[in-house]
Amino acid sequence: MNLNLRNAIISNIASNDQNQLEATIVDAIQSGEEKMLPGLGVLFELIWNQSDEQEKQEMVEALEQGVKNASSN
Repeated sequence: MNLNLRNAIISNIASNDQNQLEATIVDAIQSGEEKMLPGLGVLFELIWNQSDEQEKQEMVEALEQGVKNASSN
């Protein structure tokens, strides 16, 4: 991913509060538009980098379950 894109995404949400961040995530997912995927990736990167090992393991487990559920549909 282009570093400028990452910085632009972070800059766009830098002043957002928790409700605004949640709305951003929900809107991006509900829209289903592929152009939103890089932004979600940057958000996930920020979450991952702020998480401890237990939280990372929980995310990986949730991801595994989500992949299994999505692939069975």
